[in-house]
Amino acid sequence: MSVGLLYALAGAALVAIGLAGLLLLPQLLRKILAFNILGSGAFLILVGLGQRDGGIDPVPQAMVLTGIVVAIAATALALALARQLLDLSGRMRLPEDGPDAGAADD
Repeated sequence: MSVGLLYALAGAALVAIGLAGLLLLPQLLRKILAFNILGSGAFLILVGLGQRDGGIDPVPQAMVLTGIVVAIAATALALALARQLLDLSGRMRLPEDGPDAGAADD
């Protein structure tokens, strides 16, 4: 088993953990953290698959570096929006979407 494949498998495990957290956790802050774990797994997969025959392809590494910068900016925006939601509603959970969610407004 090569090192690149080991990185890709670890990245796939992180993507699975992040996706499960994103779908199953109701708290907004935990969803943001799960999204960061999912992104880190995707970066690890790109780095792992970018290694071929002992050589390193610089294109996936440049994509990962750019993705890290974008992920930091997206996390900062998500945290600012979560803080605003906390200030406005006093809760750190997203509103529930259900069949009777709009009936309470009548």
